[in-house]
Order: sequence, then structure tokens, then C-alpha cells
Amino acid sequence: MSKPLSGPGEPTEIVQGIRAGLAVFARRRDDIRRVHYAQNVRREVQDLVRWAASRHVGCSEAAPRELDRLAESTHHEGLLMACRPRRWVPLENVAEALLRSKSTAIALERVRNPYNVGAILRSAAFFGVDAVVLGAPAPDPGLAPIAVRVAEGGAEHVLLARTTDLAETLSRLRARGVKVVGADAAGAASVFTFSWARPSILVVGHEREGLGHRVRAQCDAIVCIPGSGSLESLNVSAAAGVLIAEMLAQR
Repeated sequence: MSKPLSGPGEPTEIVQGIRAGLAVFARRRDDIRRVHYAQNVRREVQDLVRWAASRHVGCSEAAPRELDRLAESTHHEGLLMACRPRRWVPLENVAEALLRSKSTAIALERVRNPYNVGAILRSAAFFGVDAVVLGAPAPDPGLAPIAVRVAEGGAEHVLLARTTDLAETLSRLRARGVKVVGADAAGAASVFTFSWARPSILVVGHEREGLGHRVRAQCDAIVCIPGSGSLESLNVSAAAGVLIAEMLAQR
């Protein structure tokens, strides 16, 4: 039986999935503490395995059922890693990065579903968003493993920050000159004709409730995605992909 992924009381981030794990290996390999992989992915992870052996990092081949047990999931794709907790970027650093490069960010207000969070991270990294700010009423110890896997490595390619008061955070960003643009199905401006300022931050809201009143009050504009009218709105992660693509198309 394989050794557990972490010791008692040891803070650990679990990373599962081939692309997610290899992105950690490429971007922050010194955070890797233990690796388990399946025989069928041996070729894909051979560089990781060689590195682990050279650094005396625990690394072992495991049967699929053993990986299921360790991951408490069947969605690990044959690679499972225990890593030091990721470092969240201070919000001031996000503001400085946006202002310095006149770039873009996206903020998630109370987006709960880890599949949605992961899909948004993937879109953000794919299109070149610089930072993602997660807003929630209470501190979250980290990204859910399923969000990291669904992001397919995207979690390693953007600055990640979090806040327990997104409205206040947006207020401070606006005071620094960052334009805040909210997304809502009833928004007055079409995302396809909207002129994006730089630097800017796009805000998407809760899966069912959308943007909260305090967050909405901090938005310089509210945009929508016009549809056929058959349905009221898109899933938040699908909507975020469209919005991000349009926002970055003007870059």
C-alpha cells in the first residue's frame, strides 16, 4: 500500500490530473512533496519521476484502485501529487501588476462549484488574463483539487488572490484607476460592442444569484452576452469564457 499523501497536521495541497500535475512540475516543482502515478501514464511523467528520484522526493507507481483511494476520487487521470500549499498573491500585488502592464483580471463573486472555478481558471490562462481574484464571505484554505484538475494547468499560469470582501477590494482597485466591469444577463451593454479600458477587471457572480448589490455598486459598467432568447443565460464558466475572449480580443 502506498504511503499517505501527507503527514498528520501537515498542510498539503492535493493536485490530481496529468496537465495540472505537470504544470506544477514546470512552474513550482520545489513545492512537490510526494508523487503517485499509474503505469499507463509512465511515459508522460517520466521527467517528473526522474526529477523526484534525483531530489529524493517520494515517488511510486500505484494501481488504479490505490490511486482512487488516495485521491478519494476516480478523476485523477493517473497522476496524484501532494504539494506545499500554493502561495496566494497579496491584493496590492495584483493592483500593481494590472497598473504596470495595463492588463486584465477576472474576479469571481461567490462562485461555488469547483468545476466552474476550474473552467474559468482554464479560460483565463488560455486567453492571457493576468490575475484571478476569488471572493467569498469566509476564507477558503485553497483551491479544491477538482478545480485545479479542471483548470488543466491554468491555476499555475495566473496570479491568484482571494478576498473576503470583494466589494471593498473592487473599491480599492477603482481608486487606483482599474476599471471594474460586471457581467449580468440584464446588462445594458453588449459584450460584443463594449469598449474595454485598460487596466480592467471583469466580475462574474454567483451561479444562481449573480452579482450582489454591493459588488454591483462598484462596477463602472455592466455587460451582457446577447443570445437567441431561448434561454435566459449561460452557465457562469461558459459565460466567463465568452467574456474573457471578447475582453482580450481588443488587446
